[in-house]
Amino acid sequence: MAQQDTRRFLKAATALVAGLVLAACGKQEVPPAPAETASAPASAPAPAPAKVYTVGTDAAYAPFEFQNEKGEIVGLSVDLLTAVAEKGGFQVKFVNTPWEGIFNALGQGDRDLLISSITITDERKQTMDFSDPYFDAFQLIAVKESSKISKFDDLKKLKVGVQTGTTGDEVVTKLQGKTATTIKRFESTPLALKELEAGGVDAVVADNGVVIHYVANNPGSKFKTVSDKAFAPEQYGIAVKKGNTELLGLINKGLAAVKADGTYAAIYKKTFGTEPPAAAPAASAASN
Repeated sequence: MAQQDTRRFLKAATALVAGLVLAACGKQEVPPAPAETASAPASAPAPAPAKVYTVGTDAAYAPFEFQNEKGEIVGLSVDLLTAVAEKGGFQVKFVNTPWEGIFNALGQGDRDLLISSITITDERKQTMDFSDPYFDAFQLIAVKESSKISKFDDLKKLKVGVQTGTTGDEVVTKLQGKTATTIKRFESTPLALKELEAGGVDAVVADNGVVIHYVANNPGSKFKTVSDKAFAPEQYGIAVKKGNTELLGLINKGLAAVKADGTYAAIYKKTFGTEPPAAAPAASAASN
């Protein structure tokens, strides 16, 4: 009997051990928890919008800056500065600003920069800073086709129209004297040229680009132009408030880029129908 009980005990024990072995063999390994992944970096902050600078321009000086039939300010100056701003990483907003108050507007901070066919001069450099030159200019005389005027000195005792405060005003004043009553001053060069057409003056002295554009686009006026070597070469620049080196750097950066990639040449050709001439010597001390 004891032997039989022993066998039963051994049989049960054997079965139990076998069951434990099978259970162990059938156990599923629990995979280790995946390592915690690093969180994705935060999105880079959106770049700050380009700063918008207010530009003063006397929009009465075709083909450089003028208003079209929609009242929009257009011209070489607008096309150029828009391209310069894109290359320099800033934006511009053009505001029509009368010539008589344009420099005060810059000095008082009402305008951030000026582009208005402004000649770079030593006198102006004392109160404002200029970009690198962007246009070579000189004075030109407009007269009627029947006029006998052939040189600047012929204007010494004649009635001459000029735009107030420009190079034309300065050189004619120097020729005729500060007290001369034969100098007729106007708010814009086109007004002076209208006076020439009406016979109110014998000649008009103004920047070459403006005179050439007016004569070409107003054939009914029957004007011709007279050049004179007595007129010193001039260069236009973009003006900023004295000491604004940050903005001046952006402008010069953009200006260099548009000159290098052909944008300037394309704008010049669009305006005048020809390629820009070779660069002129350094700016003279005349005023716009």
